[in-house]
Amino acid sequence: MEKEMIIVLDFGGQYNQLIARRVRECNVYCEVHSYNMPLEQIKEMNPKGIIFTGGPNSVYGEDSASCPKEIFELGIPILGICYGAQLTAHLLGGKVATAPVSEYGKTEVEVDTDSKLFEGVSPKTICWMSHTDYIEKAPEGFKITGTTPVCPVAAMECEENNWYAVQFHPEVMHTQEGTKMLSNFVYNVCKCLGEWKMDAFVERTIGEIREKVGSGRALCALSGGVDSSVAAVMMAKAIGKQLTCVFVDHGLLRKNEGDEVEAIFGPEGQYDLNFVRVNAQERFYEKLAGVSDTEQKRKIIGEEFIRVFEEEAKKIGKVDFLVQGTIYPDVIESGLGKSAVIKSHHNVGGLPEHVDFKEIIEPLRMLFKDEVRKAGLELGIPERLVFRQPFPGPGLGVRIIGDVTPEKVRIVQDADAIYREEIDKAGIAGDLGQYFAALTNMRSVGCMGDERTYDYAIALRAVLTSDFMTAESAELPWEVLGKATSRIVNEVKGVNRVLYDCTGKPPATIEFE
Repeated sequence: MEKEMIIVLDFGGQYNQLIARRVRECNVYCEVHSYNMPLEQIKEMNPKGIIFTGGPNSVYGEDSASCPKEIFELGIPILGICYGAQLTAHLLGGKVATAPVSEYGKTEVEVDTDSKLFEGVSPKTICWMSHTDYIEKAPEGFKITGTTPVCPVAAMECEENNWYAVQFHPEVMHTQEGTKMLSNFVYNVCKCLGEWKMDAFVERTIGEIREKVGSGRALCALSGGVDSSVAAVMMAKAIGKQLTCVFVDHGLLRKNEGDEVEAIFGPEGQYDLNFVRVNAQERFYEKLAGVSDTEQKRKIIGEEFIRVFEEEAKKIGKVDFLVQGTIYPDVIESGLGKSAVIKSHHNVGGLPEHVDFKEIIEPLRMLFKDEVRKAGLELGIPERLVFRQPFPGPGLGVRIIGDVTPEKVRIVQDADAIYREEIDKAGIAGDLGQYFAALTNMRSVGCMGDERTYDYAIALRAVLTSDFMTAESAELPWEVLGKATSRIVNEVKGVNRVLYDCTGKPPATIEFE
């Protein structure tokens, strides 16, 4: 992992995670860091290449994100994407200006196939553009390798120094040969070998955990979801009975889920784990009473989780490590340096300042969701668990808009169970990345049984995604939505209206809060 690494420097672009994901698809390890990462730290990490992301600003703006020009003196190959391309031009003496004609969407780009970056790419290829500025003049020593009718420098390179730049976004699927371009950068330019493989990661991580924990004891936060389940099994393989898994039923789980988790991981389950179930529903409801702000809800739930774990740890005796199923999108979305915080995840941004453990172990911290599933399969976890629907750490607390009450929890649990049942019946569950019901804070007038009602609206969501960083709203069959709607309004007391969310990610997130 140390030998082969590509660093993505984030300048505020919306596709920062996607770039890293595409590089990892090339079997090369990749991390995302803030654009203000010190040069000394970059040198210490010794990456095989650096990628500059896009960003929302103009490079010539007074407060625009930038990096020291000296980064080009490190002798490390660099690829600038969109804003990153303009920054490359700006720092090295080229000229960036407002484009006479902005380009957005799919655009045909003519590329020089003699370039290492475009080897094997069609001379005319469809790329995804999204810019109002453009490179008016390439820096001295650069060769223009890509153009469009309105963009004179759609791609440029200084092959001698291994500096490359593209005005479009090769990481998005709309760029038809973008994966090939990134692969060319990784292999042709950075000379990577492609040694990032999941079986090696699992084996190595288990060894590192065993060495770190030694004779100590660990407490694992087990929710029963994919991430915490994979983390728990990985820890169990590393340290066995030195691990205690604590499952906190905070009353914000899906219908009957607490019992299902216990059936899998409890004494009668298939894993040789120390398993403790804590029924803390009332405790969480009291803490959340009257709280509507989503970030506050996340932090309350996160802090209460830690308090429960501390209490359980004291009952168990000396516990040195807390284990959490944090994954890489959690880390990135919770903020990198000066990058925007999309949302504080309970196991990243929501932790209280004081945690009564020696250290927190997050064995999946650097993995994307699909990589977590691959790790689960490598560990021998059954597919039905590995491909289980994702569920947020704060649970239904972030699928209930506004304040949380036991009655609202009942409503969304019942509605969600019906929705999932109808999707399963239709045989389309495997086609969807994620689907669930959420309770809106909207109440509206209805008419049921010749009587006026004033009840809540349930929102149904289903998305198509491979990596959970971007997603499209799924076009569900109308008969499925119709059946689910009919059952929800008839069977769930307190609901008289059902809505379907047609928004993708971005601009929305997959979850409502």
